[in-house]
Amino acid sequence: MQSVFRLVAFLEGLSYLLLLFVAVPIKYIGGDPTYVKMLGMPHGLLFVAYVVLAFQLRSDYKWDAKSFREVLIASVLPFGTFFIDRKYLHAKN
Repeated sequence: MQSVFRLVAFLEGLSYLLLLFVAVPIKYIGGDPTYVKMLGMPHGLLFVAYVVLAFQLRSDYKWDAKSFREVLIASVLPFGTFFIDRKYLHAKN
């Protein structure tokens, strides 16, 4: 399950970066909302999966309240899930 969380964290972070730095500029600069529509739903599903898995794996990783808060906050920050992978997940596997 932990390797699934790492994969979801990576994909969630990647989808967020693509959405923010590719799809949104194309929408507002180029006037084409296609990419936002195309990336929005997968990113939303990955975001929900990340949060659900974080709650499920909290005890496995033995995250205290501060660490768990960091894990959750990272899901809404660009590059956040990559930071979490390096800080908390990489050493576990």
